[in-house]
Amino acid sequence: MSTENPEPAEAIAHALSRLRGRRSPGRGHGGPHGDHGTHEHGRAFRGAPGLGAPPWVGGAGARLGGPAWIRMLDALSSASDPLSVSALGEAIGVDQPRASRLVQQGVQRELVRREADPEDARRTRIALTDEGRRIARGMRGERREVLARALESFTDDEARELARLLGKLADNWGN
Repeated sequence: MSTENPEPAEAIAHALSRLRGRRSPGRGHGGPHGDHGTHEHGRAFRGAPGLGAPPWVGGAGARLGGPAWIRMLDALSSASDPLSVSALGEAIGVDQPRASRLVQQGVQRELVRREADPEDARRTRIALTDEGRRIARGMRGERREVLARALESFTDDEARELARLLGKLADNWGN
């Protein structure tokens, strides 16, 4: 994505990913969806009706915390360097214990790995594995396709304005 003049769909996706997981002032660490594998109506996250669960949710009965799981893979794929568990938790809007559980689940499924922090060997950082990167790329591609379809009814000017406004919202969220 060009930093000077990104495509509206790419700029919108970037702004939405920056907003994803950010807590409203005064809300708990669980975020608006509770981050326990449910969506806004409290039902278990199982993907679109009639489809199997997406790969980031896990097998039948798995509690990977759908929205938080997606945000974790997205945050790690967007980061220029591996993240500490605390930085990851902050990026995805969950507390440190919840971030630790998500990382452990990711390690068990070989989607993320722990590595020593080169500046402090007592600390670990979290990075995506090749499989984790593959899934994150798939999520991003799917998101771009959905956004492109949603923007079909927008004029070019409307799409650029939406991108600008969402970017402004993300810049000022929580200030």
